[in-house]
Amino acid sequence: MTDMAAFIEGMPKAELHLHIEGTLEPELKFKLAERNGVDLPYDTVEEVVAAYDFDSLTTFLVGYYEGMGVLQEEQDFYDLAMAYFRKVHSQNLIYAEIFFDPQGHTSRGVEFSTVIEGLHRARNDAAAQLGIDAHLIMCFLRDMSAESAAETLAQAEPYKDWIIGIGLDSDERGNPPVKFKDVYARAAEQGYRLTMHCDVDQENTVDHIWQALDVIGVERVDHGVNSLEDPLLVEELKSRGIGLTVCPVSNVYVVQDSRAADIKRMLDLGILATVNSDDPAYFLAYMTENLKTAQAEGDLTQDEVVQLVRNAFTISWAPEDRKRAYIDRLEAYAANAGS
Repeated sequence: MTDMAAFIEGMPKAELHLHIEGTLEPELKFKLAERNGVDLPYDTVEEVVAAYDFDSLTTFLVGYYEGMGVLQEEQDFYDLAMAYFRKVHSQNLIYAEIFFDPQGHTSRGVEFSTVIEGLHRARNDAAAQLGIDAHLIMCFLRDMSAESAAETLAQAEPYKDWIIGIGLDSDERGNPPVKFKDVYARAAEQGYRLTMHCDVDQENTVDHIWQALDVIGVERVDHGVNSLEDPLLVEELKSRGIGLTVCPVSNVYVVQDSRAADIKRMLDLGILATVNSDDPAYFLAYMTENLKTAQAEGDLTQDEVVQLVRNAFTISWAPEDRKRAYIDRLEAYAANAGS
């Protein structure tokens, strides 16, 4: 183990791009399937992992949605989230903003309340038992209708205080940000923070990032790597203080390149780039592994690795005093590691 690897392992970390359904490890999938009487097309953990042979966003999403079928009861969502929290606690993660996909569950007969109550209970226990400050971001599935997204926003109203923001994910093909202009406007009126996926190397991705900024009014962009193709867009991201939540190991699976060199370039340009794990059970890498990949493949210095994590705290939706406390903790760690 190199000194840099040890430094990354010990860092206090923040994560802003994490799909809780994407943390469903094979062992838990089998446990929940047995508990809920669900037949799986696999007999062993090894067979599940072997099925993670993704080469695009579309092929990944097929396996992702298939895995959701074992999540049926409130306790299932609690167990899913707590497994994630325990894992990242071991990697010194102290802050997380977590996506969840209610339409992926309500569309198969699971009540919205079942999903949110399990996740919220886990969030509270993660704070009390592990010291992790976690918040929930409700994502709309962009390959479903805008009307379905509006119905989901209405379903969330009784639980509004449990949800910090709104996101947009799933298949981007033919589903531009502008499709969800009206429902995002309603979400903003209700006080939700706004983010949105603009996936890597998708058709019209640069135009979609502009739409996310100018039509939707997002506060950050999830992925957003293709912004580097447009110098004017780079300047716009910087002037507005818009951060990007990049997921290097996910990129390896989806576009066969971690894009770590692009992360390095973002830092050089002054973009608020961050590193995140996306769907770590499917991509076999949590926060520590993603930071190590970005560092090694991007040839990042220790200061640049610290900057990535500092950026995450900076663009998080934590209160300003808490952000400052987290950044102070990170900088004290870095100073002690360098002494």
